[in-house]
Amino acid sequence: MAIIDLSKIKRVSLKSRPSKVETGAFAKKLKKPVRFNDFFDGLPDILAGKSIKNLVASIIKARENDKPVILSFGAHVIKCGLSPLLIDLARRGIVTAFASNGASAVHDFELAACGNTSEDVARGLQDGSFGMTRETGDFLNRAAKKAHELNHGLGMTIGREIQALKLPHGSLSVYANAYALGIPFTVHVAIGTDIIYQHPGCDGAAWGAASYRDFLTFAGTVAELGNGGVLINFGSAVILPEVFLKALTVCRNLGHKAFNFTTANFDMIKQYRPHENIVSRPTMKNGQGFDFIGQHEIMLPLLYAALINR
Repeated sequence: MAIIDLSKIKRVSLKSRPSKVETGAFAKKLKKPVRFNDFFDGLPDILAGKSIKNLVASIIKARENDKPVILSFGAHVIKCGLSPLLIDLARRGIVTAFASNGASAVHDFELAACGNTSEDVARGLQDGSFGMTRETGDFLNRAAKKAHELNHGLGMTIGREIQALKLPHGSLSVYANAYALGIPFTVHVAIGTDIIYQHPGCDGAAWGAASYRDFLTFAGTVAELGNGGVLINFGSAVILPEVFLKALTVCRNLGHKAFNFTTANFDMIKQYRPHENIVSRPTMKNGQGFDFIGQHEIMLPLLYAALINR
């Protein structure tokens, strides 16, 4: 067997070879006292550092051009104590629509009513008490029935009812604040996935009809994303990525120019559906999509601070 001869290898100069990393993109040192803008601007313009800067710039540009910024999120975002930041982003006009799953309504109501949420699932599962909280089941099932009776959306109705009750911690309700601000908050449920369906007052038809109305509302907000809008998904691994994909194809089928926008997915691990349905497929051949990995209780405050400082 012949041994390969490397003496005739063709080589190139380091000075002329194209390179993806250069020192001008490196992180910048900080001086005390550290200001947030200096910290953020000092992030390396490489990989995720560059991506987060581009995302912030896209959000700011979207709002300057009166394009929507939709924030979809899983219930864990509320459980992590991030409601005040979601509310402030809406009040500042940075976020123009919310979308979430059924579990977020559970935690939002419990926090508004009592200032606490998130039970010990393993302990409650032993004796069948998990998810059987009376006040939560009664309130949300009444709200679903009312939404169905009035032909209203689920998110809007939950927000209105929380506001009407003047709950002790109602100022921390994302639902109630969205309702007060007049911005869409749509709820996309999967029957059987949340504790509210375990209660005797549950009306599956009401939940389905009200959530379906919210799907149509959500599709209406997605229709406006084209040419500069932004959709961000925080921590929903299955439901919201799937809902977004279906809403997007409905919009395009109906002739809405829902192309050339920005998407971003934030989660604690990289998963198939959020990457494909949020980041990759919707922006194929146009637009841009970003993936960020990290804890919600760190990543959302980071994004929030970058946005309000701009």
